[in-house]
Amino acid sequence: MYNRTKASLFLLLLCLPVMLFAQEDRDPDVEPDWDIYNIDMYSLGDKTFNISLGVVFPVAFVNNGETIEHNFSPPVGGTGSLSYNFFLSSNFFVGGEVSGIFLPTLADNTAYIIPLGVKGGYQLYLWRFEFPLSITLGVSWHKYLDSTNFSFYMKGGGAVYYRFNSEWSFGLNVNWCFLPEWTKDEKGNWTPEKDVYGNILELSLSARYHF
Repeated sequence: MYNRTKASLFLLLLCLPVMLFAQEDRDPDVEPDWDIYNIDMYSLGDKTFNISLGVVFPVAFVNNGETIEHNFSPPVGGTGSLSYNFFLSSNFFVGGEVSGIFLPTLADNTAYIIPLGVKGGYQLYLWRFEFPLSITLGVSWHKYLDSTNFSFYMKGGGAVYYRFNSEWSFGLNVNWCFLPEWTKDEKGNWTPEKDVYGNILELSLSARYHF
């Protein structure tokens, strides 16, 4: 009887580590940190790279305070852009953007615009949704037929992104583009009566890589 008790205790001691290990193995998996979504996802030094493609709609072209016929029939063209953002905090970011716009006309010609600018913005959050608001200031190169022009460029708007995982998010952008064309005569004098101020609405889809 004594020997049987000793044998039982010995087997119990041998099985105890196995039982504890099995219990730990049944513990539920821990959710990854990024899934607990809050604004601490971003901090100083975080970066994003955006690729966007979309369409553009001419809204109004103004000369001497009056809206003029722009000879475009919406939706008239497309746009694509590459941008880089650097976060200064969980909300504020700065960056740069280069894009391209093409606008076919009713006469089967095409106007080309290549904007380049610096941007800044503020980003809001709700669960996995991100809402960046931004403004871009820079210069643009215009080409239509044999005419070329360099001018000021401004774009402002907002977007909504869904954070798919820790590296990628996908979203929709809505921007208003302001494209003034300041003119000069043959002597290089400014001719404000011929200036044209273009206003274009931009809708695009984006993929954003976080690193």
